[in-house]
Amino acid sequence: MRDFFVLDTMDMVPRSDMATMEHPIYSLSTVPERRRLQYVNGDVKVDIIPSSIGLPTVFDKDIVIYCISKLMQAKNEGEEIKQEVRLTTRDLLVETNRPTNNLGYERLLPALNRLRGVVINTTIATGDTKTTQGFGLIDAFEYNRKGSMHAERLKYLDIKLSDWIYRAIASSEVLPINRDYFRLRAPVDRRIYEIVRKHCGKQASWRVGLELLQRKVGSKQVEKHFHSHLRNLVRSNHLPDYAVTVEDGQAVFYRRSGEAGKGIPSSRRAAAPSRRIGGKTAGPSKRAHTPLLDHLGDDEVGALRTVRISSEAVEQGREFAPGWDIYALEQIYIGWASDKDVARSEDGRFIAWVKSYTKGRPP
Repeated sequence: MRDFFVLDTMDMVPRSDMATMEHPIYSLSTVPERRRLQYVNGDVKVDIIPSSIGLPTVFDKDIVIYCISKLMQAKNEGEEIKQEVRLTTRDLLVETNRPTNNLGYERLLPALNRLRGVVINTTIATGDTKTTQGFGLIDAFEYNRKGSMHAERLKYLDIKLSDWIYRAIASSEVLPINRDYFRLRAPVDRRIYEIVRKHCGKQASWRVGLELLQRKVGSKQVEKHFHSHLRNLVRSNHLPDYAVTVEDGQAVFYRRSGEAGKGIPSSRRAAAPSRRIGGKTAGPSKRAHTPLLDHLGDDEVGALRTVRISSEAVEQGREFAPGWDIYALEQIYIGWASDKDVARSEDGRFIAWVKSYTKGRPP
């Protein structure tokens, strides 16, 4: 019988490995993506070959984050850790903000298969060691079921992490992330947060060109659609730990008050950037300069409302738009609805909009 490191149920500080925070290893698609992905940035090269059921997604990554977080917690407490871990399935679902109903359990097996089935070739080293052969994100998994055939659920999981991932843990090449990360529904938002957390860290601010940001995110959106997504992010101000503005073709991220990535949900406030006028520093501006919003006046920007759609409506919208990325549709809708009158039912209008927007259009 194999010897597993058992992950206990103590509250964890979420942590992610720095390599996959920096580079786009996981797919942003919410439907099966079976195309081969290649990413090059300087000396970094990544070639990602999907299995027959598709590439692992940013939501599949939750499983890896959970394993990393628990192992790092034990490592920091002086315990001996192992590459093979056993975890309680319900704890995984709760900690990563997933439903604990049948749907939550049913989604785990396809995710595990995608994590195991992918083949990655990369020059990215972990623990000062490069892997010279193709590897998956996990090497193997086994599960134990409980219940009747009509209500059968996974009780616990045994997961063997890949050498590449485990070396990052053993070398402490990980960063704590905010627990609100698991509440981000849009894959692009998750990637933006990871990149900013990796680069900005505890600095007051960090700026990056929009073209480079989109490449790091791994977004295949048309440029104007990616800019539209950033515009919505500026308006909603919902990114954990950081606020964002866009200035002169660059995204500028400002760290919110408090320490980033301690697993504590962040407030929605950030220190407004100061302006320099005539060589002097002026107080915070009424609105930070954001060229993506330059077509609107101050009054119009202030009038833009926050549009909220329930997770149930998003899932229902998925049924009416098979093959579409429902989270991309959600962001397009929010951009469209933010300057419209309040609907009697925002969820109902979203569903009607999805039907109309996707009718007769290919995904």
